[in-house]
Amino acid sequence: MKRKSSGSGDDSLVSLRNHPRCPLTPSLSPRKRTTSQSKTEPPLLRTNKRTIYTAGRPPWYNVTGTTFKEAFVIGLCGGSASGKTTVANKIIEALDVPWVVLLSMDSFYKVLTKDEQELAAKNEYNFDHPEAFDFELLVTVLRKLKKGKSIKVPVYDFTSHCRRKEWKTVYGANVVIFEGILAFANKELLKLLDMKVFVDTDSDIRLVRRLKRDISERGRDISGVIKQYNKFVKPSFEQYIEPTVQVADIVVPRGGENFVALDLIVQHVHSQLEKSSGLTVSVLCRSALASAHQGQPLPKTLSVMEGTPQVHGMHTIIRNKDTNRDEFIFYSKRLMRLLIEHALSFLPLKPVQVETPQGSIYEGKRLSGKRITGVSILRAGETMEQALMVVCKDIRLGKILIQTNHDTGEPELHYLRLPKDISEDYVMLMDSTVSTGAAALMAVRVLLDHDVQEDKIFLLSLLMAEMGVHSVAYAFPKVRIITTAVDKNVNDKFHIIPGIGNFGDRYFGTDAPSDWYESDEGMDY
Repeated sequence: MKRKSSGSGDDSLVSLRNHPRCPLTPSLSPRKRTTSQSKTEPPLLRTNKRTIYTAGRPPWYNVTGTTFKEAFVIGLCGGSASGKTTVANKIIEALDVPWVVLLSMDSFYKVLTKDEQELAAKNEYNFDHPEAFDFELLVTVLRKLKKGKSIKVPVYDFTSHCRRKEWKTVYGANVVIFEGILAFANKELLKLLDMKVFVDTDSDIRLVRRLKRDISERGRDISGVIKQYNKFVKPSFEQYIEPTVQVADIVVPRGGENFVALDLIVQHVHSQLEKSSGLTVSVLCRSALASAHQGQPLPKTLSVMEGTPQVHGMHTIIRNKDTNRDEFIFYSKRLMRLLIEHALSFLPLKPVQVETPQGSIYEGKRLSGKRITGVSILRAGETMEQALMVVCKDIRLGKILIQTNHDTGEPELHYLRLPKDISEDYVMLMDSTVSTGAAALMAVRVLLDHDVQEDKIFLLSLLMAEMGVHSVAYAFPKVRIITTAVDKNVNDKFHIIPGIGNFGDRYFGTDAPSDWYESDEGMDY
């Protein structure tokens, strides 16, 4: 392995000797090439030794709602079939950090014209030239990913030489590994890379690998592969790829077989992450939120539904521990319906005129916006979806699963499914109860990372604690908070007092033992 000198990040390598080692072993097997987690792929990385989940993302923001660190981006460059993806996957496994994304430059080939597609079909198009890649889109996507935001990645079809209609949705990460033959060929791209690794593999080995890959995976014939290699691949490597080794921080000979080099890379990344607190993010545990904002007046963004005798009577029923499940569900649904109707009154409306059947003009109102989308925080928030669908016809729905890590006390993002183009919508974010606000904070941050405007987010909950109201309002002062009631206190187990109990368990009939009463699924959280 050869270590290159560089101006950024070199001093951290000096301390690697005292850092706990994270060894790699030759028994690790590479996984299938992929860009990252998406709705069509399971959120995990399987090897013959273990399964690494890339879901369960811990908080990537602080109590003010702003992101407190950028992702650490590793750039992997090298010739075609040099083993970049194998190196990337072995680094991912050895890193053992909560959230990693692998982004492939192969996804960013330009859309070919009809003439270019005909050339590609005859192996006459140079896919190894810088002009073949959409660097503008690539830089935009990687910049957003580095900031922890969600992105959409195109899916390139190497058989038809065009982009598929469906793009993959990828979320932000602690570490981003970006690999491609021309990963170092663009100045703006280089600025986003925190560590640059060049994978150096013998040209004969790369040719053999390319033959196997293009014939078995991309439907090419052997003569066409060799023709393309001699005419385009080899000259482009010598002209555009090989010279970029000069900007690399580390050069890895023999690719994925060089376990000493890979081990050094992993230790270096661990060192950098520790310096930026990338491996210790415990600012959002519920105990920290519980001690904040005590004694403050309730925020102006909070709207509590009028406490009519009917509302007070329904609360009496659902708060009663002796209420049976049927009555609990019935009166909860009634409250949900009233809550949704109340929340809709805060949407901006524009004046419109309509003609009545009698031929007269009526001065009316209509939503001043594109549409409304409902997003539930699973599982208890899902109980509010029916009320929303009854009130709002043809509404789109999304879901977010956030669960507590009982070792750290922090919320973790485990599942996410949002409708397309949600950034233009008014979003009704629904959870049955909010105690400390930790789950609500993460859910709002997710929506913001998907470019939903903060003042278009409405947090709806049947019951909230003052602590949760303050936490959300402090972090996101433009989010409208709407509930049927606010209780003052939270006990040492973070249950709302007097509260309502575990809403999810009571609603779904899955009551837990008393020693397991704290739950992520509708417990006052």
